[in-house]
Amino acid sequence: MACVSLLSARGVGVAFGAMVVLHDAEVTVAAGDRIAVVGPNGVGKSTLLRVLAGELKPDAGIVSSSGTVGYLPQEHDRRAGETALAYLARRTGVAAAEQAMLAASDGLAAGRPGADTGYATALEAYLSLGGPDLEPRASELAAELGLPSDLDREAARLSGGQLARLALAAVLLAKFEVLLLDEPTNDLDLTGLDLLENHLVSYRGGLVVVSHDRTFLDRTARQVLQIDPHSRQVKLYGGGYQAYKEELARDRAKAAEDYEEYAAKRDNLLERARQQKEWARSGERSAKSTASRRKEPDKSIRHHRAEAAQQLGAKAAATLRAIDRLEVVAEPRKEWQLRLRFGAATRSGEVVAVLSDAVVRRGNFTLGPVSLQVNWGERVLVQGDNGSGKTTLIQALLGRVPLDSGRQSLGASVAIGEIDQGRRTFPASARLIDAFRAESGLPDEEARTLLAKFGLGADDIGRAAGRLSPGERTRADLALLMHSGANLLIMDEPTNHLDLPAIEQLEQALGHYDGTLLLVTHDRALAGSVEVSRRLMVRAGEVTEY
Repeated sequence: MACVSLLSARGVGVAFGAMVVLHDAEVTVAAGDRIAVVGPNGVGKSTLLRVLAGELKPDAGIVSSSGTVGYLPQEHDRRAGETALAYLARRTGVAAAEQAMLAASDGLAAGRPGADTGYATALEAYLSLGGPDLEPRASELAAELGLPSDLDREAARLSGGQLARLALAAVLLAKFEVLLLDEPTNDLDLTGLDLLENHLVSYRGGLVVVSHDRTFLDRTARQVLQIDPHSRQVKLYGGGYQAYKEELARDRAKAAEDYEEYAAKRDNLLERARQQKEWARSGERSAKSTASRRKEPDKSIRHHRAEAAQQLGAKAAATLRAIDRLEVVAEPRKEWQLRLRFGAATRSGEVVAVLSDAVVRRGNFTLGPVSLQVNWGERVLVQGDNGSGKTTLIQALLGRVPLDSGRQSLGASVAIGEIDQGRRTFPASARLIDAFRAESGLPDEEARTLLAKFGLGADDIGRAAGRLSPGERTRADLALLMHSGANLLIMDEPTNHLDLPAIEQLEQALGHYDGTLLLVTHDRALAGSVEVSRRLMVRAGEVTEY
């Protein structure tokens, strides 16, 4: 029995000015579908989700739905004055459904024609989205997630880790029949990732998700929808993320093989036609030459030679026609890749950074006491739940936060290169090219060339840094980092907002880096692939080595 479509898009096209983002896209989502949308940054993944959610009207094509559709965007979109409960009501669709129900109720009280039907429809939507019991469900879940029990607290005042868990709570509380999730794993810790994955495994509706987390995709995706960066069309692969990677590799190998076979046939025919033309011209010259007539007085023989030359010319023309009849196979495009290489690090002193019985207090939170020494060339993985103190530990180690007690010191000749979790390297109001030149010290032409290597062209670098996408800001950070010549790399959730090919390039670059590395990540695939010499676990302000 065929599955009933809950959401579908037919022939969808989207363009921003002259730039085509989506072309003739086809998507169908039924209950139980688990579709991962993949493609390089900027290819249109978020745009596709916005079109499916009805937030963006396509320039061409039709989007239709027969069920409730919920869209949770990549940015947590905090709003001034909005409480945590109001945030959850908005993100789960309950707030909009309640407003629709109240409006229908006013119509019913006013005796407007058809108001009873409108109210019944609005009430059904409100009930189906879990409106009546949202608050008790949210309070119970908040306790489980370690969120403040007071959901009347303003969401904008929550910490980054708390906000990530609040966004997770919205997914876990939502009762949409179709969920559209854009990078739901960003900023989630390992506990949050487990909760999200377990929820989506048991979720009975349709799911369309954009994510850079390969482990998450392995565990949740049953189909993969790839957006081609050149044609801007979509192709659906079945069997999950690993099956997609294998089939994609086969597709690319087959495309290369087909093109090589076509090119070989075409080149052989071209060479044959060239030779036949040359032989024909040589024969014609021989038949017409005075010397040839003197050597061969027989007109019949001379006529035969001319006729043979004409036949060779005809064969050459036939060979060219055979080339025209070949089914043309397009040469596979070479995909743009992030070429990330950290140069050889100038050696610092043997001792890079030290904390001795260090304690940092921030409100109700206390880190330490911590005694930790990081030596030259060590590669340290730092893990722990959100709010446990990982970033505070790094900042204390670098001497960027005052210690309430204990000592901190940084070694000699330490040059720090950093990607921070907030991607706040460049002033939000400054043009990227201007901010990048100021940070890097590079002249204009060299700065532009370096940024271009990271996929940031003239249009991108002329925009204010704050208006760049998170992925674009991350690539700008990586460009600066590659130029910096740092001998101490601080990577705080470096894979957030990067596309999958870029993450693989980052893994390789970190694998070849010969300086000192401090890596903070919840990316399980990255943590498993980058070789480290030490592992630190941070729990509620306590640091242990394991």
